[in-house]
Amino acid sequence: MNTLGYEHPEGRVFAFLKYIPAEYMEVFHVEMLERTWRFGEQKLFRAEKLYTAANYQSFMDTFRKNFPDYLYFCPFRGKELISAPIKNIDHVFVPKDCLQVILKLHRYDGIQALAVELISMLSKESGVSLSHFGMHGSIALNMHSEESDIDFVVYGTGNFRVVEETIDRLAAAGTLKYIFGNKLDRARKFKGKYKDKIWMFTAARLPNEVTEKYGDYQFIPVKLLKFQCTISDDTEAIFRPAIYSFKDYVAATEESKLVQEQMPNRILSNIGCYRNVVRTGDKAKVCGMLEKMENAKTGAVSYQVVVGTATSEEEQIWPL
Repeated sequence: MNTLGYEHPEGRVFAFLKYIPAEYMEVFHVEMLERTWRFGEQKLFRAEKLYTAANYQSFMDTFRKNFPDYLYFCPFRGKELISAPIKNIDHVFVPKDCLQVILKLHRYDGIQALAVELISMLSKESGVSLSHFGMHGSIALNMHSEESDIDFVVYGTGNFRVVEETIDRLAAAGTLKYIFGNKLDRARKFKGKYKDKIWMFTAARLPNEVTEKYGDYQFIPVKLLKFQCTISDDTEAIFRPAIYSFKDYVAATEESKLVQEQMPNRILSNIGCYRNVVRTGDKAKVCGMLEKMENAKTGAVSYQVVVGTATSEEEQIWPL
């Protein structure tokens, strides 16, 4: 499972299913990738599309019928969510720790060697310490193959932006190259090739960058909005969930018109592909759920737009 976000209830971790053990595949009614993985002696499958509203609801149904311990009714959101009980967790794979394990190996296989070479180069060229890098995905779990990608993490807002600029410079010099499958890929610049091996990178918060706690707010869904806006702050857009501050709200439909008291001031995306797709000053087209946020301590009310509520396939953030 992939951990989702930085706020979790006592004794549980909000997460999303990534790998499905072969013995349970028949109870999950979603399309699977043809490729399989092995974790020790265990054969694993993955859903073809991980983060769609339809697949999320299908996963919820399967958990409800077969693994009810993994569903949790969140009183602050008024709905059930997938989460792992801590008592059921055998091992936590922390990206920075996984990278350190790899770095200390006496001998690397081909893809491990290339991963270490790439990350060491980025650390040297950017000046960001290796201690602020991490490894995730199949290499981190030691279940990689020659088909595997190099998935790495950079910890901290400032560190990520420096590494991002370094990758851009190395791509311009031809040391690396980007892969753009669509407009979102071109906006994010998170994926490319190094010596014919695909790499992808993302950001994770440092502990001092986690400022909100579970239970700080009560969230109440209001209605689906479609609008255009201008991004006023992209500082937290690199994380998951991605948070964009915005201004200049322009409703795209009659139903999306709002009174001033309901005007949201930020967009929060639970969907990973909408991280870092628009920058400060850019204009964006957005479809998401308007949520009322009530501060549990002060009672103060504010509003946000959430992309990735698993209720509509229309939810998106699109650069203009």
